[in-house]
Amino acid sequence: MTRPLTSPSRVAELLKTHGLRPDRSFGQNFLVDASALAAISAAAGLDRDATVVEFGPGLGVLTVELAAHAGHVLAVELDGRLLPALGETTASLDNVTILHQDALKFDYSVLPEGSALVANLPYNVATPLIMNAVESGRISRLVVMVQREVAQRMQASVGDAGYGAWSVILGYHAEAEIVRDVAPGCFFPPPEVTSSIVRLDVRAGVEPDRQLFALVHDAFRHRRKTLRNNLGRAGHAGKLVDIALARMGLDSRIRAEELSLKQFQELLGELRSVDDSAMG
Repeated sequence: MTRPLTSPSRVAELLKTHGLRPDRSFGQNFLVDASALAAISAAAGLDRDATVVEFGPGLGVLTVELAAHAGHVLAVELDGRLLPALGETTASLDNVTILHQDALKFDYSVLPEGSALVANLPYNVATPLIMNAVESGRISRLVVMVQREVAQRMQASVGDAGYGAWSVILGYHAEAEIVRDVAPGCFFPPPEVTSSIVRLDVRAGVEPDRQLFALVHDAFRHRRKTLRNNLGRAGHAGKLVDIALARMGLDSRIRAEELSLKQFQELLGELRSVDDSAMG
């Protein structure tokens, strides 16, 4: 009986057969835990009408699982060394397309609207990959494996330790939920950190608001400083910020981490109003 791809010995054999070693620069830690694989698949909720894109398929452990449930899987792999092994493990699957390219340059327009992104993401590029996906207008759901600290920031809300600019901006686009943690021993080779599976349901029809995002980034620039000081350093007149905060019933000493997404949107509206009044 053929050993499953979640077997460490099978992964080691594949790597040896193709003369490969995991490359840290690509964040290559191959999932070898069947329960984690099942949790990812269940969270994705795929059916035979679904198109799913997977970034960094590696040896195809997750790819094979996705192909068993989705109509079409686009596996996007940057490391050309892995392509022969990936081709071997997916050779019998007629609903898998392998693309040799950089996921950061992926053209989402090739996907039908309502597609899914399911991937064990390299830690060093997880943030831009997720933002590209949620802003694409093509992805309705993401199920991603990321470093646990990143996952906590993705799900964080006001009052949580990990709450910051990315929590607010990602929350504008999607609702995040941590499905479960995944221990280092579930990977080959094991990483030095614990990972988490996160599901994101993307809000339909939401266009990026660059002014809002810039305001949020400015507000969180120096976490120990007040919102007023941070915005002042970014070029907003302190007096106008004071007026805007007063209109919202907020203390001028408030910090960015005390404001929700809705309050940041309200603050942007008040700053625009105050600016218009000052100009008049």
